[in-house]
Amino acid sequence: MNAAEFLLGREALRRHGARRALTCGDEAVTYKELAARVERSAAAFAASGVRPGDRVLLLMSDSVESAAAWLGAVRLGAVTVAVNNRISAADLSHILADSGARLALVEDAFASEYTAVLRPLATAGHLVTAGNAWQERCAAAPVTPVHPAQAGDPAFALYTSGTTGRARGVLHSHGSFRQLGRAFQVIGIGPGERVLTTSKLFFAYGLEHGLLGVLAIGGESILFPGWPDAEAVADLVARYRPAAVFSVPTIYRRLLSAPREKLAPFRAVRRFVAAGERLSRQLVEQWRQAIGGELLNLYGMSETFCACMVTPPGTSDGLRTGKLLEGVEARLVDGAEPDQAGSGVLWIRHPALAAGYLNLPEQTREQFKDGWFCTRDVFSRDDQGFYVHQGRSDELVKVAGQWVWPGELEAVVAGLPSIAEAACVPVPDADGLERLALFVTARGDAEEALRAAADACERALPRHKRPKWLRAVEQLPRTATGKVQRFKLREMLESGEPSAD
Repeated sequence: MNAAEFLLGREALRRHGARRALTCGDEAVTYKELAARVERSAAAFAASGVRPGDRVLLLMSDSVESAAAWLGAVRLGAVTVAVNNRISAADLSHILADSGARLALVEDAFASEYTAVLRPLATAGHLVTAGNAWQERCAAAPVTPVHPAQAGDPAFALYTSGTTGRARGVLHSHGSFRQLGRAFQVIGIGPGERVLTTSKLFFAYGLEHGLLGVLAIGGESILFPGWPDAEAVADLVARYRPAAVFSVPTIYRRLLSAPREKLAPFRAVRRFVAAGERLSRQLVEQWRQAIGGELLNLYGMSETFCACMVTPPGTSDGLRTGKLLEGVEARLVDGAEPDQAGSGVLWIRHPALAAGYLNLPEQTREQFKDGWFCTRDVFSRDDQGFYVHQGRSDELVKVAGQWVWPGELEAVVAGLPSIAEAACVPVPDADGLERLALFVTARGDAEEALRAAADACERALPRHKRPKWLRAVEQLPRTATGKVQRFKLREMLESGEPSAD
């Protein structure tokens, strides 16, 4: 099966051909029109020398053009590698080498920004600029037949967001597209309904819920070329009135500070989904009070590409991560027999699971075993089948001979009026012993936030769990998907910068 044909072939067009597929600003295309654009993009790649199995790198903003190019490479049998358009030059150089990209399609602005990195491709004639020149190539190239891909053939590669260092690539197959859109089924979003996803299309969360999963159910995706902050998200919701919004807790938290009139259109949105970082009971309740809607949790990863679990409507409490989606299996391992543990490290068997990491055989052997993937996330499971995320297994810290979850400290200060966000990281002290550093962002005065955090920790935590360092920062460093880059907080403290403890 060819994945692009699966989404936009004859059967899909019979069901959804006249419906709108994508809307971006003033541009909108139906499924039939998108299928034609994908066909033309595949032809242009073929005319540029791309062959089945070749890697095609895309460095573009989210748009109808970039979506058509992404799917066009897949239609041709090539492997699409879309990358973050805010990537560092060093990381782009790494991905180009690691993926073995034969050709890059790059927007003008990004081509000039990364001139030195892209020069070898340009010299070899393997750099194509998006825009008018690309459209002319699409129009002129002879149409090529759909590549007869097998289910196990590679279709695209995702590079992890890199919260701890250099991004790792994972290859996903054409057959994984059969798993698309399972979360939409659970939350009740169907054909013809609009979906707005704030995560960009070069991330797993955005790719499924902002493009491929929406196409799989016959919905309409609202694309936004820029990086949507809270104000932009509010404007998009007011303009397009989506049935569902997929975002990250940070965006939802920041939206709560918007003027009441800006939030009024959100009351018409039927479903709100959050992923990428941990939800909190306080945020769920604050959103419910301000909007009247429920924040549903979703859990997935680059290695599975499609979501693994979601909280069904009517069950979200801010703590439950969700229930497994159809086709997904899980087991919790804590040293006891798998599936008998009430809590432990989560292993996933997923229909869309990648085969491993590109060019990293040792890490692949560690985390991919017999069709299962070790997430390194610790979960508990209750008797109703809900999974609850406890933290990362590699974040567990032994302080004064006792195990501590950094997330426990974050939970203690979450919801305090003077604190907007909190993140806790282990840092070795002068004697090389692990201690805890708690970073907070203030809603107002930083000193007031630090005093409130210190008081809360003293009241709620035993001495060994209290932070040795307590620091206020203007904002927490995050990846583009919203995950806190804890290693940067650790580096900030270890660098010797003065702390506010």
